[in-house]
Amino acid sequence: MKYVSTRGGVAPVEFSAVLLEGLARDGGLAMPQTIPQVSAETLSQWRSLNYAQLATEILSLFITDIPKEDLRDLCERSYNTSIFNHPDIVPLKPLDAQIHIVGLSEGPTLAFKDIAMQFLGNIFEYVLAKQGRTLNILGATSGDTGSAAEYALRGKKGVNVFMLSPYGRMSEFQRAQMYSLQDKNIFNLSVKGVFDECQDIVKALANDLTFKETYHLGAVNSINFARISAQIVYYFWAWLRATQKAGEQVSFTVPSGNFGNILAGHMARMMGLPIRRLVVATNENNVLEEFFNTGVYRPRQPEQTYATSSPSMDISKASNFERFVYHLVNEDGQKVKALWQTLAEEGQFDLSALQPELEAKFGFVAGVSTHQDRLVTIKQEYETNHYLLDPHTADGVKVAREYVEEGIPMLVLETALPAKFTETIQEAIGQPAPIPAHLSGLKDLPQRVEVMDCDVAVVRDYMIRHITH
Repeated sequence: MKYVSTRGGVAPVEFSAVLLEGLARDGGLAMPQTIPQVSAETLSQWRSLNYAQLATEILSLFITDIPKEDLRDLCERSYNTSIFNHPDIVPLKPLDAQIHIVGLSEGPTLAFKDIAMQFLGNIFEYVLAKQGRTLNILGATSGDTGSAAEYALRGKKGVNVFMLSPYGRMSEFQRAQMYSLQDKNIFNLSVKGVFDECQDIVKALANDLTFKETYHLGAVNSINFARISAQIVYYFWAWLRATQKAGEQVSFTVPSGNFGNILAGHMARMMGLPIRRLVVATNENNVLEEFFNTGVYRPRQPEQTYATSSPSMDISKASNFERFVYHLVNEDGQKVKALWQTLAEEGQFDLSALQPELEAKFGFVAGVSTHQDRLVTIKQEYETNHYLLDPHTADGVKVAREYVEEGIPMLVLETALPAKFTETIQEAIGQPAPIPAHLSGLKDLPQRVEVMDCDVAVVRDYMIRHITH
């Protein structure tokens, strides 16, 4: 399997090159040259596999430059009960007769990002050791990517992590998870700006090819296709548990800000998984919802990006959206490049002529959830179904109910455990969310973080000072 850029300006490369590079040299994102196809017969054979075994089978379709035996070992080290708090790794949990929650928050940082990050940490270390290289990871987080990446990469040989987070825009628990880490290869940078501005700094430095090559820059954000490939696995896993026979359809609802999580579902659907609908659930920062309902993509400026009670989705520029547009315009890299040029010049682009295809061809629909919606949903599900949702998953459940169809299971992807957002839980149900026993003292631990101005040069200088060659 070779990988190309969404903007068509890069020669095809192997998976390991994509893993270590992050953003493509032409500013685009890596995508597989072809989409592997999975037959109904193969799906049937996969029903008996555990999570690590299923991950091995699916990831081996995308990673062909690593021996399958080595891949099997990486998956077994990534997905086991010493890391995840459930024997299934990803349990399917019924909310009611219509909706199931896909339990993605059993990992060390209580968020769905752990699923991909645990694999990423192991495969980074493996490839770097094979190539005798080091890597400096530069990432941006709106809350969960940062802690999941840091917990997966702490202490790993050959890897430093520089993680940008928006100052004052994460929950207290999220801050404590990240900033309490004292590992020498972890650097937390709290930037005076919003997430989109942190992401802009990451992209600016990734596009500075001299800096990127001199300091061996890599990425863990979902611009790294390795993240997407690992996330594809749990769509297959959930389908295998929600169905009894070949061809049965399910729908997925995904709370979405950066479009990486639901992009993995789009890939799974293109691989042949019987997915009826992919429901995009946004919060008040509803740029993606607007696109799927109108065909116009119009990201907001930082000052127009709301700080909400589902902060991990406080994003106006969805990094992975370009990958979907690449498929929407029939993998025409020049067309994608032109669209992003228009976006840079005019602040938007219009694909309304293709809007009917979004659902008819790709299965996408979308809806919005507000602060009041999520409070009502959290309270209602807690009282009716005795299930405590975090604010993001509540956004998902609220929108999912608008698209439930008779006879088609609706699977909502869980974003995180409620403990990470206890202030909103308190507002919704009148009491704080329970905190897992092993994390009860987290907020009292000493924190190590550098607060800095929202400036590419400031971040670059900090990295140069702290990178050990």
